[in-house]
Amino acid sequence: MDNGVADETVTMRRDMRNPSGGLLLAVLGIASPDSGGVSDLEAVPNPVIWSCQVLDPGRDIKRFEVRTEVLKQGRQMAYSRSTIVDADKPSRVLALTEGQGVSIGVPPEGLTKMEHVPLEVVDSPDLPPLWQAFGGACRPDGHWVLPELSAEVASPDAALHIGPQFVILETAAFDVACGAAGTDQLQGMSAHVMFLARGKVGPFRVEAQPLVGADGAIAVRALLHDEGNGDKAITAGSYVFQHA
Repeated sequence: MDNGVADETVTMRRDMRNPSGGLLLAVLGIASPDSGGVSDLEAVPNPVIWSCQVLDPGRDIKRFEVRTEVLKQGRQMAYSRSTIVDADKPSRVLALTEGQGVSIGVPPEGLTKMEHVPLEVVDSPDLPPLWQAFGGACRPDGHWVLPELSAEVASPDAALHIGPQFVILETAAFDVACGAAGTDQLQGMSAHVMFLARGKVGPFRVEAQPLVGADGAIAVRALLHDEGNGDKAITAGSYVFQHA
C-alpha cells in the first residue's frame, strides 16, 4: 500500500515477547497473515485459515523479516506462505507460516498507494501488554474478552480486525496453559487459526480448554464468540506450548 521499496522487517519490543522472552505467536500472525498475498488495491482480502510452526523462539533477536511466497491466486481464493527469519542473520529461520484467504469484495474507487512514513519503534518497560493495548481484559468469570466493536479495532469492512483476534486468542490460550503447567515459562510452538465469521458487535469472549500431552507439551483449543450477535462463534484456534 506504500510507494517506494517495501520494508518486510519488524523491530522487536518487549510487548511482542512472552514472559520467557520468546516471540508471541500473535505477533507472527499480525506480521504475516498469509491470506494469499492479495493487495488491498486489488480486492478486499479476508483470511480464512492461518497456521504457524516455531523453530526458534528468537529470544535474542532485534528484528525479524517476513519472506512471503504467493502459492496461488484464484478468482476468489488465494494461498500463501511465509518464512520468518532473523533480519540480522537471515540464515536463522524462526518460524514458518501459511494461510488461505478469500476476496469478499472490491476496493472503493480512488484508493491509491500512500507515501511511506517511517515509524520509529520506541521500546520501553512501561509498554502495556498487547491484550491491554487492544482493550482486552480477563473478566471475573475467568474469560478473556475484547470490548464491543469500535473503529480502533475494526477492519475496513467494519468487522473485528484479525490483529485483536490473534492477540486475545493467544492470551487466553497461554493463560490456561500456564494454569495447567503451573508456570508461565512456556513458549508457543504452533498455532492453527480458522476465521469462521465476521465479528460484528461484541463483546467478544474466548472459551479455552487446555489438554496436557506427553513430554511437557500442553495444547489449548480456543473459540472466540460474539456475545452481542447471538453468541456466534467467529474464530477457532488451537495452540501447542512447550516449557521454555
